Amino acid sequence: MSATIDTSPATRPSLARSIAAGGIGIVAFAGLLALAWYSAATLFMLFAGILFGVFLTAMADLLRRVMGGGPTLRLVIVCVLFTGLLSGVAVLGGATIAQQVTALSSTIRAQLGNAKDFLEKQGVDTSFLNLGTTKTAATDATIPKETPASPSRGPKLPDASAIASGTGAIVSQTIKILAGVFEGVGNFFVVIFLGLLLAAQPKLYRDGILRFVPRERLPEATRLIDDISETLRRWLLGQMATMTTLFLLTWIGLTLIGIPGALVLGFITGLLTFIPNVGAILAGCLIVLASLGSGLTAIISAFGLYLAVQFLEGNVLTPLIQRHAISIPPATLFAAQIFLGVLFGLWGLALALPLIAVIKVVLNHLWPDQTATA
Repeated sequence: MSATIDTSPATRPSLARSIAAGGIGIVAFAGLLALAWYSAATLFMLFAGILFGVFLTAMADLLRRVMGGGPTLRLVIVCVLFTGLLSGVAVLGGATIAQQVTALSSTIRAQLGNAKDFLEKQGVDTSFLNLGTTKTAATDATIPKETPASPSRGPKLPDASAIASGTGAIVSQTIKILAGVFEGVGNFFVVIFLGLLLAAQPKLYRDGILRFVPRERLPEATRLIDDISETLRRWLLGQMATMTTLFLLTWIGLTLIGIPGALVLGFITGLLTFIPNVGAILAGCLIVLASLGSGLTAIISAFGLYLAVQFLEGNVLTPLIQRHAISIPPATLFAAQIFLGVLFGLWGLALALPLIAVIKVVLNHLWPDQTATA
């Protein structure tokens, strides 16, 4: 006996309601994706603020093992120590850092010029290395040369339109530079302020998120938020320890070799360690460029130091410090960095690892059996 579809008037409203709900859900999801795409920079900045808040909370928890007191007092002490450390480095080592930055910039500029000359001797076009000079030469070639002024008329002064256009270009470039500076400083203070607010009352924001979770899903959501927080906390502490170790090793090693700008290169190496894979390559290129003017022995020694530091980081520090935090295959991490870097620029490249760590925790909670057996 063939089954018949119930098309009674009672079932038609429920079917229409289901179709309407599905359409609204699809449109809402597409709208959320579009909003996330156009506000990606803001979302990444907020995520950076959350990371900074987790870092401050983790440091305050570590301080609890040394001293007593409430969480607010420990957070204030952490902020004072952190600010004092940065201020001390800026005040005491400001002149040294400025001198080393100048020397390092001059060295790298000179080595790029030597590389350009070498490539030109080999018949390689190096016009892409001096875009400013090429543009100036092209501009000068398009301007008609003035005929020598007669003694009676005197030198020809620029007209008002030329002065106005030049002044407008200067003002436009100045506004762009100031806008970029204010945007960078503003983003920095947003991250700091958001991190301080989150670290001051972490339980308040945690409970606020859980208020939007249905009661039957509350235990799972609580475990998920706690696991994400713990994963980010362990990763941040391990990352800070790794960055500090690489900074000290690179600084001391380059100083012993005699490479100019050792302090700045060590700081840059430690800072770029925050970006896995790509940061190590950039740091190595800077170290090799800075050592080119110090002789063949210095080049080999600097390159050997870079390889030793990276071997120590990849085979000792990261497995030892991060073994309890996250474990992401290198190919997966590198692919995620390339994908997020192409889509979202520097924000995506720098925050790819913590984002992948959060996604991994979520997947572990959604499919615990599959991930446990993998």
